[in-house]
Amino acid sequence: MISNVILVHGAWADGSSWAKIVPMLAKKGLAVTAVQLPLSTFEADVATVGRAIARAEGDVILVGHSYAGAVIGQAGNDPKVAGLVYIDAFAPDAGESAGSLFAAFESAPLGAEIRPDAEGFLKLTRDGVFNLFAQDLDEDEKAVLLATQGPINGAALGGTLTEAAWRTRPTFYLIGDEDRAILRVDQERMAARMNATVEHVGSSHVPMLSQPEIVTNFILKATA
Repeated sequence: MISNVILVHGAWADGSSWAKIVPMLAKKGLAVTAVQLPLSTFEADVATVGRAIARAEGDVILVGHSYAGAVIGQAGNDPKVAGLVYIDAFAPDAGESAGSLFAAFESAPLGAEIRPDAEGFLKLTRDGVFNLFAQDLDEDEKAVLLATQGPINGAALGGTLTEAAWRTRPTFYLIGDEDRAILRVDQERMAARMNATVEHVGSSHVPMLSQPEIVTNFILKATA
């Protein structure tokens, strides 16, 4: 069993998006780290995960949500990484980015609710968070997500992989069937291309908050 799990949040989020997952993994005896990505550049995000891998004692499972699928796909080339878990996540190959995949996908409703600021950082509208990003959470949780969302620099979404770690490691993919940010059909295509171990969950784009037990059990399968 692999005893280290590093949880990597996506865009419009922070490490607290794993708040329901961390205690459940810890109770199983795992050493858990939830990183805080700067979301300023792709390279800075990959480096942040790399530092967490370096601090871990022993082999590591990387778990990435949404945009972080691209981040773990690059950072996961570290020899300490024994497996990858994608949660409603982008899974670029070498030469691809989260942004290039998103542009090629079926049009997802969330795309219309992304707003750039003067410096190129992207945020979600209230309607985007409440009805498209996290539609299956209660109103209080939605309000917290809206208030704490981590704006991402649009250029980070264009960060391309030089080598895709999923090509040489066991890979797991959890598909949110009600996802309005990355549609189920596109998640299925990415998972099939990776030959990933696949499960489905009836959830929005944030199953780690709406279905934490299912997400935790899926991560545990990867550590085994």
